[in-house]
Amino acid sequence: MALLKPHQSHALFLSPRFTPLFFRSLSSTTSATTSDENDAELVSKILLEHHNPFHATESSLQLHGITLTPTLLFHTLLRLKHHSKIALSLFNYSKSLPNPPLTLSSYNLLIDIMAKVRQFDVAWQLIVEMDQRNLHPTPSTFLTLIRRLICAGLTRQAVRAFDDIDAFSQTTPDDFCVLLDTLCKHGHVKLAVEVFNKNKRSQRFMPNAKMYTVLIYGWCKLGRVQMAQAFLKEMVELGIEPNVFTYNVLLNGVCRRVSLHPEERFERTIRNAEEVFDEMRRSGIEPDVTSFSIVLHVYSRAHKPQLSLDKLRLMKEKGICPNVVTYTSVIKCLCSCGRLEDAEDLLEEMVMTGVTPCAATYNCFFKEYRGRKDGKSALRLFKKMKDDGLCVPTSHTYGILIRMFLNLNMVGSVKEMWSDMKETGAGPDLDLYTVLIHGFCQSRNWREACHYFVEMIENGFLPQKVTFEILYRGLIQSDMLRTWRRLKKKLDEESITFGSEFQNYQLKPYRR
Repeated sequence: MALLKPHQSHALFLSPRFTPLFFRSLSSTTSATTSDENDAELVSKILLEHHNPFHATESSLQLHGITLTPTLLFHTLLRLKHHSKIALSLFNYSKSLPNPPLTLSSYNLLIDIMAKVRQFDVAWQLIVEMDQRNLHPTPSTFLTLIRRLICAGLTRQAVRAFDDIDAFSQTTPDDFCVLLDTLCKHGHVKLAVEVFNKNKRSQRFMPNAKMYTVLIYGWCKLGRVQMAQAFLKEMVELGIEPNVFTYNVLLNGVCRRVSLHPEERFERTIRNAEEVFDEMRRSGIEPDVTSFSIVLHVYSRAHKPQLSLDKLRLMKEKGICPNVVTYTSVIKCLCSCGRLEDAEDLLEEMVMTGVTPCAATYNCFFKEYRGRKDGKSALRLFKKMKDDGLCVPTSHTYGILIRMFLNLNMVGSVKEMWSDMKETGAGPDLDLYTVLIHGFCQSRNWREACHYFVEMIENGFLPQKVTFEILYRGLIQSDMLRTWRRLKKKLDEESITFGSEFQNYQLKPYRR
């Protein structure tokens, strides 16, 4: 990308951080992916560090003289995925350019960003815009919106959106499976079955093993194992053969959603699991590593560390190589039983055998450290996790650590985690902002609570009602009414400005 008019650049370039080296790096025209990503990193930093939170369109003025290419726009939006207002402002700016660098990918990404903060009207208008620009929306465009609608509990709207896809593009059985799967994952199994039966009657998509497996999963998720078994029976009667995935879903339902205490319930669960194993073998299907991992998870939940280790050894003897899920289940069991040294040994064995740990593996240790209120050990392991580079922390990892450091009143560590989370792109999201603000309110650190409350809204996240109430009640009880009035004035300005800047879109104001 190139700088067209550096002499007209915005005042931000007076900052000592943006030296001539900055201009040289932006002037690179190489098509290498690393160069595009570096440029996107620089542009996103400009927008994040120098935008006016109450006049978001001014953020785009920072880009005066910078040529936005389709690749640069996409990667910049990717880095602004947690800053919906700035992302939308940048996108609007790009549309005003002589040759708008708009692509199907950038539209899909912005639709996801806006739908994530529940600005569904904006997402719909972007889809209409795509079609008007001959960037025809694909099923994946709609499925991105559909996932967010279902996550927000707007299930009927999601189903109607799926039916609308055919007006723009041709759907496939796999697309239909995505709709059913998303409904089931969020507990809307009855609606998924209703949609499935309606499809069967219309013969729009022929039922297959994948569709039935998704519905069996949905009933198992609700703990309705008998209904799941009924769908398995119906599947077989229609001549659709179950596969190992189908049986693993049923096995997971038998094992995961049951109480394991007292001991008799644990033993009954293991017997039921063995019955599924036997049924698999009768059907000519051998249990795989996932099948054993599900049973290992039962041992972990029941706090049976020795049984977990014995089952792991049996797997290896049968020639089944444990995967990351298998090892994580055993490590979780060892950690929860206080056997941290054994868990660390197993983690080392896992790495030596070529199995890369995931964030969930490390989270087992962090949860135990949180229970022990051992912040130093948690920081030590977190540093090792980062140094080893085997996996990156997830938002859940940061959530565990931030909660722990808030409870221990380690404000410096909290801010360190927050900054690291932003750098890695793992967050923040609504849940993490809520955890952080509530934690500071609990420790009566009103300055920090107000700071992150404003930052949260600037980044496009609508606070939950309980967050408003906790902050308001705390400030009033602390005789800080003037602080609350200043805060509310800012929020009112934000609401008005936000609506006027994006009047072409049906944005909902940030009010409760």
